[in-house]
Amino acid sequence: MKLTILGGGGFRVPLVHEAVATGATGLVVDEVALHDVDPARLATITAVIEEQGRRLVAEGRAARLPRLSATTDLREAVTGADFVFSAIRVGGAEGRIVDEKVALDLGLLGQETIGPGGLAYALRTLPVALEVARTIADVAPEAWTITFTNPAGIVTEAMRGVLGERVVGICDTPIGLVRRVGRLLGADLVAGTPGTGIDYVGLNHLGWLRSVTVDGTERLPGLLADDAALEEIEEARLIGKDWVRADGALPNEYLYYYLHTDAAIARIRSAEQTRGEFLAAQQGRFYDAAAPEACCSSPLELWSSTLHEREATYMAESRDEERREEDVAGGGYQEVALRLMTAIATGRGERMILDVGNRTASGDRIVPELPEDLVLEVLCEVDGAGVHPLPVGPVELGRLGLMSSLRSAERSILEAARTGSRDAAWEGFSTHPLVSSPELGAKLLAGYEAGHPRIAALLSGEREGHRGDRLR
Repeated sequence: MKLTILGGGGFRVPLVHEAVATGATGLVVDEVALHDVDPARLATITAVIEEQGRRLVAEGRAARLPRLSATTDLREAVTGADFVFSAIRVGGAEGRIVDEKVALDLGLLGQETIGPGGLAYALRTLPVALEVARTIADVAPEAWTITFTNPAGIVTEAMRGVLGERVVGICDTPIGLVRRVGRLLGADLVAGTPGTGIDYVGLNHLGWLRSVTVDGTERLPGLLADDAALEEIEEARLIGKDWVRADGALPNEYLYYYLHTDAAIARIRSAEQTRGEFLAAQQGRFYDAAAPEACCSSPLELWSSTLHEREATYMAESRDEERREEDVAGGGYQEVALRLMTAIATGRGERMILDVGNRTASGDRIVPELPEDLVLEVLCEVDGAGVHPLPVGPVELGRLGLMSSLRSAERSILEAARTGSRDAAWEGFSTHPLVSSPELGAKLLAGYEAGHPRIAALLSGEREGHRGDRLR
């Protein structure tokens, strides 16, 4: 079995390799093929993974080391793949800095996936994602594509337009929320045990856990009423215990940016550097020091220490404290991806929260008010026959409105990415729920055209080769 990782020179790729090599899900992978457009970063991450493999063998933790290959040729990397993990970062951390700062300079939220920064990220990513999808369709049409590329919802939606249902988007934040709740209740909430389950619905980075049933009893209202329990749920601490009680649901942590926008902007602007600047500097130091020609004693040790700092400071603008270890732990996106891959490859059933099309296994729309081809984030059953979304309860008007408004703006950006329409891009920036202004939309568009040559070229009718694509 061949697994291809697009964005293979990205910082978090060793997490995927470790999960594969240790047989975390029991699946045997024969080859891991890394692809990246940056040969230097690809060489550095290859060195980290090779040392990681030797250490896993020495410690007796390796179930079976996969054969490792690395290439800058997309078609070579994808040919013969059974699964493709698409985790590209178009423009790298440097592009993220522009995304953040253009918005912040206009008094708007400057964040990677939420707000206008997320739209800018999408606008330069979607043409590349579509190119990747067309290449997969050409040389590996039977492969399953699992995409972590942000903004995950609209990127998944775009790729599904080429590859259909064999594209699935993943994120580790919904399952992190469900696990925290399950830990408190002493129950596995997604195992499919009769009388036990959840209702989670939304878009990527915009979702809500609205029901938690254990042994046939609804437990969420009692949980929301318990201050001590909510203190153990990161999302409730971030967003506010009184709010989650009033709302009657536990939100995805990214709702912080919608519910506390002014506070998030103020915190970001008061920091010495944006998150993009932090990651660009931190990862720049790592790649310089860990490069094979730099001859550091252990690229793996350097990578591990850098990873810990990165994870502990995740979403730092929303917290008054460093992330708790129990909130950092929990498997991460690499576990979600491997579990999904294993369920499809072996037929061993799983229940997972995934980004999929708006249609259940029985053919009904999951959310009847939304288009059939819109990608939602919901609980699914996965087996050898594929991914089967499960029904959810009726979606409340306020949640439905926010979901519709966000995806409408993202679809305008997708139209701009496909056609080069500047008007479509303007509409997308202007109608995002955290912008809602044609004047600000025009200023955002002008700022991103000035800061991103790729966007300027796209909207002027030109095209350029993609560079700076990496795993996030």
